[in-house]
Amino acid sequence: MRLLESSKLSLFKFKACSLSSQVTPFGPFNSFVQKRWRKPIISAQTRLEDRTRDSNLDKLTTHLKKLDIILKLHVLMSSRKRGPFVSLQLMSRWRNLVGLNVGIGAFVHKYPHVFEVFTHPVRRNLCCRISKKMMGLIEEEADAMKQLELELVHRVKKLLMMSVSGTLHLHALRLVRRELGLPVDFRESILSKYSKDFKLVDLEVVELISRDENLDVAEIEKWREKEFREKWLSEFETKYAFPINFPTGFEIQAGFRDKLKNWQRLPYVKPYDRKESVRIRTCGGIERYEKRAVGILHEFLSLTAEKMVEVERLAHFRRDFAMDVNVRELILKHPGIFYISTRRNSLTVFLREAYSKGCLIQSNPIYDVRRKMLDLVFLGSRNTREMPAQKEIKEFKVDGDGIMDGDWVIPMLENLENGS
Repeated sequence: MRLLESSKLSLFKFKACSLSSQVTPFGPFNSFVQKRWRKPIISAQTRLEDRTRDSNLDKLTTHLKKLDIILKLHVLMSSRKRGPFVSLQLMSRWRNLVGLNVGIGAFVHKYPHVFEVFTHPVRRNLCCRISKKMMGLIEEEADAMKQLELELVHRVKKLLMMSVSGTLHLHALRLVRRELGLPVDFRESILSKYSKDFKLVDLEVVELISRDENLDVAEIEKWREKEFREKWLSEFETKYAFPINFPTGFEIQAGFRDKLKNWQRLPYVKPYDRKESVRIRTCGGIERYEKRAVGILHEFLSLTAEKMVEVERLAHFRRDFAMDVNVRELILKHPGIFYISTRRNSLTVFLREAYSKGCLIQSNPIYDVRRKMLDLVFLGSRNTREMPAQKEIKEFKVDGDGIMDGDWVIPMLENLENGS
């Protein structure tokens, strides 16, 4: 009897649980049942998923990531002492270092204008080297950086002038070295060379010696002056305004225009002003504090060569620029000023006003060279023919025997070329 009663009790509990788990339909006999609706969560992730996408900038991000992988492979290949070529077997070990998801052989054969694949005349294994076109463009980029050396010095000085303490960590500058157009040895070629402007502290911190009043004008100020002169707008409308360019298909909700107009007129502390930072608890403190951060991000992107940078690298400048905000959330709040691309598993922010149909409006020598590199990436395997035998291999290292002269290899290559 006890077993029977316990089984009945357990069956009753099971039915009650199953009935409670079912959704109660709406009707006249159960209208008294109250339902609690969950409020939709609005976060940086949901705003990132619901943003209006720009296909041109997304495609550009994809090709730039491929170019970044190619340049990383070039750095690894150039560090080898055996010669200007590397075997594909060795390159396959670099997949994780360069962030490649496919096989190294498939990737190399996909871009014959960038890589040259040939068979080693002695070891008979497949080897790879950078093509002449690509090497010429890499050297052209280095020459452009040397010609723009004074402008690069001004960029670093402006970053230090935006810093609250007048100092920056070299690690943060190394992360955005390519975005700023700085050479690989910028510590010696720029920071140490211009000792009157910069001072190295603790070997990993650079400090600005003296401010330059001629450089404390932000790029947004030049745009405001141009708008004031050409469009005859009032100073009240343009003094604290930003250029707004919404993407195609952007839905403007009710009341959005009024909020945007009030935000454009809101005063804030400009990037190069030495005034005290705005207190968040004061009247309009949060909006003014965020607008100051928007001004710093706008000026930072204006100093880059391609008006773009990865969001993760901006986090290394938050403490120096006194931006205690969520950078990704701040960028997503202003889709008319910035655009975030999520291609290739990374977040890249673009300055929207600087681009038109996926191209930079005002180009510069560094951007022009990198655009030529992208043209080689765009070509892929089109307009190609079978590559002839490669140049002579002057020196190569034999395992365990040290370095051997390659004079006896050169006639073999010449015979192969004559025979072909």
